[in-house]
Amino acid sequence: MNSRHAAVWTVVHHERAALVRSLETLAPEQWNAPTACPGWDVHDVVAHLVDTAKTTRLRFVRDMVTAHFDFDRQNALGIARERCEDPTDTLAAFRAVVTRTSTPPAALVTRLIEALVHGEDIRRAVGLSGNYPVEHVAAALKFQLRTTVKLGGGRERASGLRLVTSDASVDSGAGAEVCGTALALLLAVSGRPVAPDELTGPGAGTLVERVAS
Repeated sequence: MNSRHAAVWTVVHHERAALVRSLETLAPEQWNAPTACPGWDVHDVVAHLVDTAKTTRLRFVRDMVTAHFDFDRQNALGIARERCEDPTDTLAAFRAVVTRTSTPPAALVTRLIEALVHGEDIRRAVGLSGNYPVEHVAAALKFQLRTTVKLGGGRERASGLRLVTSDASVDSGAGAEVCGTALALLLAVSGRPVAPDELTGPGAGTLVERVAS
């Protein structure tokens, strides 16, 4: 493993461990809280994170064949496989995969995006907040801006807009300006709703509308 990959995995493992600590504080009913992922509650998202942490390139291919190359179906199969009846058992399974370095056939930065975005999916659903290294959030944002929505990115959502981070050195695109923290912009381009005061600028309304559509 080269030093760049090792650095990404260090952050991913840190974020997984931090999320475990957040999950340990949840009341039983909070595991049923709906998240920004349509149809998924907190328990579903944790099961998804367990599944993706275990996914290898070969397993991903096998799962996609089983799911008839439907990403949504493949995700649903993974959740069904890893979601335990008792959330504490699913949490134990997540705790057990914190330091894994398995990955599907995708750019390694997608593991970072998954940890950050799904971490926020969970925390925002139950009223918690995360503390993320802004340089890594900015790296995740830059990747999402280059990647199509079909592949899990947000390039089309940001099309014709200029996205400027208030806490990092990201200034991307041309058009009506949208300003926000790197985290708020990462969530928005990843298709997650953000609070009205998290984005400013003449293009903010356009981005919010695209996220909602």
